[in-house]
Amino acid sequence: MHRSSQSDDRKKDTREKIQLGGLIVKAGLRYEKRALLLGLLIDAAGRLKGNGEERDRLTAIGAKVFGDEAE
Repeated sequence: MHRSSQSDDRKKDTREKIQLGGLIVKAGLRYEKRALLLGLLIDAAGRLKGNGEERDRLTAIGAKVFGDEAE
């Protein structure tokens, strides 16, 4: 039973990482260096802390891209 739970957790973790990688591709950043990508994410995380307006602005941009896919 314990082994099955670990396997399920690993599968879930792998799926999440694949989805996150897909976001990098969708953003047009597939060929950027990993250090740049990490820097972008760290910078964005810092800007989001306590900044609801920036969070809303960026969420709207992402939602628009996802919404355009459905059409």
